[in-house]
Amino acid sequence: MGVDSLGRTKQTGPLRRLGSEGKSWSYYLQRRNTRAGACMDRIPGWNQATYQVQVENTITLEGNLSLPENPRGVVLFAHGSGSSRHSPRNQFVAQVLHEAGFATLLIDLLTMQEEEQDRYTGRFRFDIDLLSRRVVGATGWLTTNPTTANLKIGYFGASTGAAAALVAAAERPMAVGAVVSRGGRPDLASSYLPAVQAPTLLLVGSKDTQVIELNRWAFSLLRCEKQLEIIPGASHLFEEPGTLEKVAQLASQWFTRYLAA
Repeated sequence: MGVDSLGRTKQTGPLRRLGSEGKSWSYYLQRRNTRAGACMDRIPGWNQATYQVQVENTITLEGNLSLPENPRGVVLFAHGSGSSRHSPRNQFVAQVLHEAGFATLLIDLLTMQEEEQDRYTGRFRFDIDLLSRRVVGATGWLTTNPTTANLKIGYFGASTGAAAALVAAAERPMAVGAVVSRGGRPDLASSYLPAVQAPTLLLVGSKDTQVIELNRWAFSLLRCEKQLEIIPGASHLFEEPGTLEKVAQLASQWFTRYLAA
């Protein structure tokens, strides 16, 4: 496995991780997402270009960058606690954004060693300072990569990834054009929220009552253009039929308004 001039890992497809009965990990992700009412095969052969993304001097992370023809902007996904760039929900939203003309970068915010440690200790998943540094680093990579350097950047954050995205947006106000949070914990970025300049959309399920209150509190601290949407019938993971599609629709509209205008 090598790396080309654009930082892409030279491989024909994503690595296969095997679950029980010898089935690939993607098989289980697809089944799980299908139960949530979302179709994972909207784009056959989707999102297989793997890049090595240098985010700090000694830290390189793997990400999947997908580029539609004549992209209208690029959306960086910051996944939530205990998740990864293979999150079926983020994959689904990214496909919808791709169909709307946006490039997408789904990136692991932790190294393989950190992920392994976090799996047993939970040490890194709430380390917002570390996660936001990684988002800032990935933003820098997008601004220097020849294929994305001229595109407006948006953030899509889920769970703790939403807090990391908002901290990064506060620290890179000139680089970030819009932020969307899905079932996020923006309250974990509380001290940074008044400094966020990018228009911010907070999406929460109506059944996720505790997170609704946390989002309302965070919403009150934001000084940018902002909107809080409660998705009817949705729980924290948006597993109910039609709820993830609604998230993707609202995110697409938000990014179209602020990145593609």
